[in-house]
Amino acid sequence: MEYQWLLFCVQLPATPSSPRVTVWRRMRSAGSLGLDNGLWLLPHTPSAEDFIAEIKRYVASQGGTSRVFFANSFDEDTEKEIRQRFLEDREEEYVELKEQCADFLEEIEKETRRGNFSFAEYEENEQDLNKLETWYARVQQRDFLGGKHAEEATDWLGKCRDALQTFSAEVFAHEDQQHVHKMRFDPGEAGDQNKEAK
Repeated sequence: MEYQWLLFCVQLPATPSSPRVTVWRRMRSAGSLGLDNGLWLLPHTPSAEDFIAEIKRYVASQGGTSRVFFANSFDEDTEKEIRQRFLEDREEEYVELKEQCADFLEEIEKETRRGNFSFAEYEENEQDLNKLETWYARVQQRDFLGGKHAEEATDWLGKCRDALQTFSAEVFAHEDQQHVHKMRFDPGEAGDQNKEAK
């Protein structure tokens, strides 16, 4: 029989709380679904087996116990519910990613309107795009269902790449060796900001 899920059961001492937080964080990062009372469910794959083996070793090193089982859903309703919960977890992440992409595009548009075509501004936005790319890759890695939000997130990220490429062309075209144009965006000392606020 082919098993679709791995069911991971873990028990850790009540104190300190850090091992329980670590297990929670790592299980969530792997795309596991949290059930009741320290139960976790994730799709059965070779990489998932390796991951669970690693977590079991960590739990044992922290004085806890763990067990893992192959599992199938009892009926179709249970299967649908489980898949829906996995889908909702990933959709929540994709929605947040799309929101951050929208903020990224808004920042590019703002600096373009200001004419702030400095290399420093380009580099800052490049770092922000790299963070979005890394985040997107992590979510994709734990997404085995896909769906509308996954496709939309891919499109949003593509728009971000295009926007940064266009912005980089503007930075190159407006290269200012004297820095006269770019320095006009200097907000001054932090103390000056406080005075203005009063």
